[in-house]
Amino acid sequence: MFITELSGVGAKRAHALQSAGIFTVADLLEHFPRDYDDRSNVKTIAELIPDAVNTIRGIVAFEPECVTLKRFTVTKLKIKDHTGTLEIIWFNQPYLKKNFKKGGEYLFTGKIREQGTILQMQSPDYEAAGETELSGGRIVPVYTVPKLYSQKTFRALIYEALKFSGTLSPNPNELFEKSSTKTLTGGLFEENISRELREKYDLCDREMAIRNIHFPETDEMFHHARRRLVFEELFFMQVALLQIKEVVKAQKGIVFSCADYAPFLEWLEFAPTGAQARVLAEIAKDISCGIRMNRLVQGDVGSGKTAVAFAAAYLAAQSGYQTALMAPTDVLATQHFVQCEKLFAPRGIGAVLLTGSLTAKAKREALAKIKDGSAKIIIGTHALIQDGVEYACLGLCITDEQHRFGVNQRLALTQKGSPDEYAPHVLVMTATPIPRTLGLILYGDLDISVIDEYPPGRQAIKTYCVNSSYRERINNFILKETSQNRQAYVICPAIQENQDTAPTKTELQNVTAYTNELREALPSLQIAYLHGRMKPAEKQQTMDDFKAGKTDVIISTTVIEVGVHVPNATLIVIENAERFGLSQLHQLRGRVGRGTAQSHCVLITNSKNEQTTSRMNAMTQTTDGFRLAELDLEQRGAGDFFGTRQHGLPEFKIANLYRDLDILKIAQEEAIANKDIVGALPPHPHELF
Repeated sequence: MFITELSGVGAKRAHALQSAGIFTVADLLEHFPRDYDDRSNVKTIAELIPDAVNTIRGIVAFEPECVTLKRFTVTKLKIKDHTGTLEIIWFNQPYLKKNFKKGGEYLFTGKIREQGTILQMQSPDYEAAGETELSGGRIVPVYTVPKLYSQKTFRALIYEALKFSGTLSPNPNELFEKSSTKTLTGGLFEENISRELREKYDLCDREMAIRNIHFPETDEMFHHARRRLVFEELFFMQVALLQIKEVVKAQKGIVFSCADYAPFLEWLEFAPTGAQARVLAEIAKDISCGIRMNRLVQGDVGSGKTAVAFAAAYLAAQSGYQTALMAPTDVLATQHFVQCEKLFAPRGIGAVLLTGSLTAKAKREALAKIKDGSAKIIIGTHALIQDGVEYACLGLCITDEQHRFGVNQRLALTQKGSPDEYAPHVLVMTATPIPRTLGLILYGDLDISVIDEYPPGRQAIKTYCVNSSYRERINNFILKETSQNRQAYVICPAIQENQDTAPTKTELQNVTAYTNELREALPSLQIAYLHGRMKPAEKQQTMDDFKAGKTDVIISTTVIEVGVHVPNATLIVIENAERFGLSQLHQLRGRVGRGTAQSHCVLITNSKNEQTTSRMNAMTQTTDGFRLAELDLEQRGAGDFFGTRQHGLPEFKIANLYRDLDILKIAQEEAIANKDIVGALPPHPHELF
């Protein structure tokens, strides 16, 4: 049932709804409220509380009037009830006059102000009192509304959809009768959870849940509705992940003829840690058993994941297959390529770099080597999955910083392999410590390996939190570190000042302004800046100069958060640290501490916020990424876990991974027990992502 079947949805409004991902009536009814406003306590005029939001019911005492002043128009309305009268006004909305009739009864919600001895409500939300009251006298849903819709008009559309779908009684007075036992069997909301499961976990039926998530009659009904819908969402997400995992396990994997990585380890300048050796053994077992590998390697910053990935690429090359390694940024892809060339080129194993910033000639040459098989290791960005990239014999797909990619992108890379029945092996890596809670969702389709040791000689990074009054001392500390031929990062959350407003002392520090200030304060140092709006070639040159020691200090946005490896960098200063989550701060801190010298992280914030203080204390007290990740998930929720919108995390309509941990656990248990359920899933489970 398309959205255009609802009354009042013409071409323009349909386009606005479709732009918000709403194409059908079912889509609309699964566009759940983001919040609720309790307007069920309707006061009399005598009970109104000044300087607070009140909901009242009143009768229009006189005809509405419009008063035109020099610079604006005021629309005035006088309403009354049995306890008194109240003036209501709107500014520059003269058209509202026609919406009210003398003697008509209406509901108003707005803030009450005292104007001398007169009580006044300004610009309230309102609706006519009657059989259908959606914006007053009840718990009112608040939505993220598409363009062309207000909260009021969108609520009305939701109500119309509920009537249209048959989930509402024709009699508005019976809309929310608790005794209703009606169950849809052939409509939009046919039940998709068995009676046994509903009874086992005391879940209400789906129709009741949909009705009460939009227009809850009571708090109790709302909580019942939400619990049912959260369980449903997490349950089917888990079923989908398990089905993907089963599909992968059913696929025949390429059997690599070489599973001995010992020769590769001799090329390295260090001996592998016990954790690296354990993970390599797991990979070797996967690639030689005839079942397709689908494994996540999770390790904290600096734990040696890249060496493990290159060892796997070595096994593929020795077995006659190609490896594709996909990184989220040009800078990281180029860094991997430089390391790869250093290791593999002297041994006659060809590698190419494929990114969007290559010249046309370089891209043609890279594509030719990929197609004819002379390139055994292909490193790049999303360019690896674009049309026109043909692999000769792709046997291993590696994605770095997996949370930057979704399941679909992972699949797109593996589908670049041979069209026969043998699928390429999959290895994904992340330096972001994922709490187990979030891992159940992000990586439910993967086997997980953890590198939980650091290479010998690494020292714990000393972390401090100070306010901006320490800036001169910090500058002196930068001088001290660079005088010992070491280097420093400074991280700023913004690129440049807002051109529309004058800068203030509390405004975010920014890359361009900070660079100029630091160059003036420390004229003897070579200082450069780096941000995401620079051209790829400029970014790469800046990083190359820093790695080569030509630059003492690099001032950057979080573009350096992921994977950049400069062992000589021993100091990182993070401005406006309150702007970042714990996990992102931990990732940024991991840019230093990669050599044997003592490294330092300085967090700068002037915030007195209690949560900020708690986060900064956690950063100074532990370098345990998993502990910090759990705290981050608890404080900020999954939606902000990575500091930016994460492509790998499914868009949940209602579930909150931290708040709903108890439901997630039982949903996963039941998904495992009921993984053969397919009726309510899309034809391809990965579409859920």
